[in-house]
Amino acid sequence: MNYLIPLILIITVIASLIKKVPLYDGFIDGTKDAMKLTLNLLPFFISIFIMLNLFNESGINEHITKILETPLSLIGIPKELIGLLIIRPISGSGSIAILEEILSIYGADSYIGRCASVICGCNDTIFFIVAVYTAKCKEKNTFLAIPLSIIASFFGVVVGCFICRFI
Repeated sequence: MNYLIPLILIITVIASLIKKVPLYDGFIDGTKDAMKLTLNLLPFFISIFIMLNLFNESGINEHITKILETPLSLIGIPKELIGLLIIRPISGSGSIAILEEILSIYGADSYIGRCASVICGCNDTIFFIVAVYTAKCKEKNTFLAIPLSIIASFFGVVVGCFICRFI
C-alpha cells in the first residue's frame, strides 16, 4: 500500500513519455486551472463559513434542537444528532467537524456514533449539489428539488438510525 502513490507517479511519467506529452507543462497548466477554480469558489466557501458561524453563535441552533428533540426521539433519532442533521445539508466540512466531536464524546461503536457516521456517509450537502447541478441547466427552478432532497435525506436518516439499532 505504501508503494501506491509512487507507482501512480511512475505510470504517469511512462505514459507521458510514450504519448510524447510534456509532463511538466501539463502539470503547470493543471495547477493554473486549479488556482482559477479555487479563486472562483472562495467567495462561496467564505459565505458558507460566515453563515454557519452566525447560525451557531446566534443560538438558533439550540432553539431548533429544543423544538425537534421530542419528535425526533419518538422515531429513534437521539437529540445529540440534531445539530448534525441541521448542518449536513448546508456544509460538508461543518458536518464532519460535528461528526468528529460526536465520535470523540460517544465513541465510534456507540449507537449515537454509528448513527452520526451513517448520516455523514449517506447524505450530502444538498444546497451545494443543487447549486452545482442547476448552474449548467437552462431550468433554474429549484422549487421542488431542495424540499424533496431534504425529505429524502431525512427518511434516509430515519432508516439508517433504525438499522443502526441492530448493528
